[in-house]
Amino acid sequence: MIEGILVEGLLYGIMVLGVFITFRVLDFPDLTVDGSFPLGAVIFAALVSSGVAPILAIVVAFVGGILAGFVTAAIHNYLKVPNLLAGILTMTMLGSINNRILGNKANVSLIRQPSLLKDVSAWFESVGITQDLAYLVFFVLAVFAIKIALDVFFRTDLGLTLGAMGNNVQMVVSTGVNPATLKFVGLGLSNGLVAIAGALAAQYQGFADVNLGQGIIIAGLASVMIGEFVLKSNKIFLLTLRVLVGSILFRALMYLARLIGFDIGLLPTDQKLITGITIIILLLVTTVKNEKSKTKAALAAVSKVPNDA
Repeated sequence: MIEGILVEGLLYGIMVLGVFITFRVLDFPDLTVDGSFPLGAVIFAALVSSGVAPILAIVVAFVGGILAGFVTAAIHNYLKVPNLLAGILTMTMLGSINNRILGNKANVSLIRQPSLLKDVSAWFESVGITQDLAYLVFFVLAVFAIKIALDVFFRTDLGLTLGAMGNNVQMVVSTGVNPATLKFVGLGLSNGLVAIAGALAAQYQGFADVNLGQGIIIAGLASVMIGEFVLKSNKIFLLTLRVLVGSILFRALMYLARLIGFDIGLLPTDQKLITGITIIILLLVTTVKNEKSKTKAALAAVSKVPNDA
């Protein structure tokens, strides 16, 4: 059970890292995620079914996700479409594109197809390690490799400028950098990571489905907010770490909700309702904490004012 929660938390943590880039770093509410997640899955399925090596299929899925992010950036930048609507447009178009990639099939089984996870599992089992533990070790190594790469990227000039744009666009413009270019970089990187998560999810579940990413953005947002609630920091190392922690805790909460829900008559289809309620509760708690912090700061400021009476 615990191994399963950790594996799913880390797997979807790659997707949450992508959501973190757009929603928190870039301050760009991007709904392309609901389309780029299954895009990664269907690209992987189509390629391995055609005899392409699994690792190369994942790389192509990453490139496909980047291109999806570029489309959203282009719609927003050049057609002056609001960011939220630009993401919805790309997500909608990807629904048809994903169907086309799968040959107009709703889903494709990958049970008999080669996959990176099967190769990893076979190697670990040859040295006496169970499949569940093999998956956990693989995802710990893979996810933290991605996390460290992001940490390094956000310490470069481009990464620092990208982070600055989310807080102050005018400052970025004053340095001579085009914000439109940064949106291409941020949205491309974000959806590329989401597509990788989709490709890995398809391997983990044993099938690729065009509806695999339905509502995935909500899970991503909930994970980001849970991580922010648990860890407070402005350091990039901890910012990306808390994203992964939030993803794992979100999966644990969903497991607990299903466990309790079985006893009180909830159905698997109620998971989206539970996720929505979780986000609302987090928003309320965050709002109350922020108000208390403001009140405390105001009282502290008043107490420092000299009393002339």
